[in-house]
Amino acid sequence: MVPGGLLVTGVRKAVIPAAGLGVRFLPITKAQPKEMLPVVNKPVIQYVIEEAYHAGLDQILLITGKHKRAIEDHLDRSNLSSEYPVLREFDAILDAISLFYTRQKVQAGLGDAIRYAEAFVDDEYFAVLLGDNITFPNCTRDLIAVHQRYNAPVIAIERISPDRVKNHGVIVGNEVEPGVYRIREMHEKPDEPLSDLAIIGRYILPPEIFGYLSTTERGHGGEVQLTDAIHAMNRDGRDIYAVLHIGKRFDLGNNIDWLRANLEIGLEDAEVGRDINDWIAGYVGRRSG
Repeated sequence: MVPGGLLVTGVRKAVIPAAGLGVRFLPITKAQPKEMLPVVNKPVIQYVIEEAYHAGLDQILLITGKHKRAIEDHLDRSNLSSEYPVLREFDAILDAISLFYTRQKVQAGLGDAIRYAEAFVDDEYFAVLLGDNITFPNCTRDLIAVHQRYNAPVIAIERISPDRVKNHGVIVGNEVEPGVYRIREMHEKPDEPLSDLAIIGRYILPPEIFGYLSTTERGHGGEVQLTDAIHAMNRDGRDIYAVLHIGKRFDLGNNIDWLRANLEIGLEDAEVGRDINDWIAGYVGRRSG
């Protein structure tokens, strides 16, 4: 460990794409970034920053867009830290990391957003954490551990039901150790359920991904898909691994996961968990009566 609680790892840089319009949350996201939606007492983006920090990442680039200024304001130091311990804790994290910002000029997909990070990344491996996803336990830390074992790109996956495959990128691969797969194929939102292993919003990628992104044509939805670029790198003989995330993952880009995250995380919170349990018990009692 180094001062401040950071883990010493070979990956120090994180890229957090946070430029999406959040159309599934309209009208809330008409002026409010989806990354600033509250989950219990913190906005989504704070959970993501904390995950990056506790995984040992101390240089973070946020790729934002129009109407996202609230993210920068939240990630600035607070004048109230001396009065509120909860603010002091987060300010200590902000003091330990370096934050950088750039804007995606046109909404052209995740792959296009990642291209904006090329100068920041330089010639190093880097992590990608989608700005509207929360994971417990720390998914990025698990990916870094597998990356260190195999010295290769690594992505996170989870098992999903066949009816959800059409809405996700999926991988097909061989299990090389429990929960770790060497990828053979990757497909973004396939028409057929090729696999039940869906790609989720965490990656460890090499700098050569930018060369593939520069030649990746627009794919599903008319957007530049990061999955397509990683698949091309895999086809060229690059070993790429996938790690099955065992735990919770909340996609805060949709209403159901946002509600689920507030309930599940709230129930585990020492301050509000008891009140939520009491409310649920009373609500169920009134409904059944």
